[in-house]
Amino acid sequence: MSLRGLNPNAEVLNKTAALHMNINAAKGLQDVLKSNLGPKSTIKMTAVAQDDISGDGTTSTVIFIGELMKQSERCIDEGMHPRVLVDGFEIAKRSTLQFLEKFKTPVVMGNEPDKEILKMVARTTLRTKLYEALADQLTDIVVNAVLCIRKPEEGIDLFMVEIMHMRHKFDVDTRLFYGKKKGSKF
Repeated sequence: MSLRGLNPNAEVLNKTAALHMNINAAKGLQDVLKSNLGPKSTIKMTAVAQDDISGDGTTSTVIFIGELMKQSERCIDEGMHPRVLVDGFEIAKRSTLQFLEKFKTPVVMGNEPDKEILKMVARTTLRTKLYEALADQLTDIVVNAVLCIRKPEEGIDLFMVEIMHMRHKFDVDTRLFYGKKKGSKF
C-alpha cells in the first residue's frame, strides 16, 4: 500500500507477473537487436553507448541473455523455482571462466608481445564494426599504436593514443602518426 501512497497510478504486480515482465523486456530487446548484428546493421547505434562502457560484444551479449530468458521462462512456466535457474547460471558462469582460464592464449612471449596474435585479435574485433577492407587496413595501425605506447611493467594507457578526425578525408586515408602532441607530458 505504501507504493499507492507515493504514486496512485503505479501498477502493483505479484512476483510471478514481475518476473514475466522482466523476461519479456529482455526478449523484446533481443528481438530488436537480433537482426542488427555486424557492421552493416540498421540500428547499430543502439549499442554504441553501451559499447563505450562494456566494450565489444554488447549486441551479442544482449541476444544471448534474451535467449537465456526465453529458456528460463519455459522452465518457470513448468513450475521450476527461479532460484534453481540462478544457481544453474552461476554454475555455468564458473565453468565458463574455468574453461577460458585453461584455454587462453598468452599474448606476451618473453618480454615482447606476439604481434601476429595481436593482429588476429584486432582484425577479428574490427571486422565486427567495420567493412572488411577497412578493418584489414586498420589492423596494423591499431596494433602498432598500442605497441608504441606499451610499457612492459605497466598496463596499457589507451588515453595515450589520440584519434584525430580529419575533415574531407576518406576512411582509407587513415594513418598512424608516430610522435607526440604539442604540450603533452609524454
